[in-house]
Amino acid sequence: MFSYVIQIFVIFLFFSCNQQIDSPKPIGNIRLSFPENKYELFSDSNLPYSFEKSIYSKPELREKNGWVNLNYPNMKAIAYLTYYPIQNNLFQLIKDTEKLTFDSHAIKANEIKGQPYENTENRVYGTLFRLSGNTATNLQFYLTDSTKHFVSGAIYFRVRPNYDSILPAIDYLEKDVKKLMETVRWK
Repeated sequence: MFSYVIQIFVIFLFFSCNQQIDSPKPIGNIRLSFPENKYELFSDSNLPYSFEKSIYSKPELREKNGWVNLNYPNMKAIAYLTYYPIQNNLFQLIKDTEKLTFDSHAIKANEIKGQPYENTENRVYGTLFRLSGNTATNLQFYLTDSTKHFVSGAIYFRVRPNYDSILPAIDYLEKDVKKLMETVRWK
């Protein structure tokens, strides 16, 4: 009888070792994929500038002259473009934009990188700021002709900031912002 119990135990042990033990799946993020970037000219008689925008964004003129929202409904994102005519205040406009970028987001940002932009042929100069970390905005920029026009912009997502989760969307929208910066033409 004792040997019979040992045989059953050995058989049980043999078969139980070959079975896989279920373990919980690790926590992961949804993979985000986006369509190929495509652009079209956006110009309006109320705007003192024109630019190429993503065909996936929906422009909305705001109440002030030159202010535009570019809504990305499928990404829950919005680009706010703000226009100011320069009236001997270029230095102050640049300072205010940089202060908003650095002071408002420095607490949450892990890093803030500025990338200068210059197109002397079309008189377009500016800087694109890329903020890493759980900040309210991860892309900000400004453009100017240094005499008459100044445009600042920022991308916001209508979700709780989680940098790792929205990083693919940030990378995608950075291409759109760079295209906008490269194609701005003053009227």
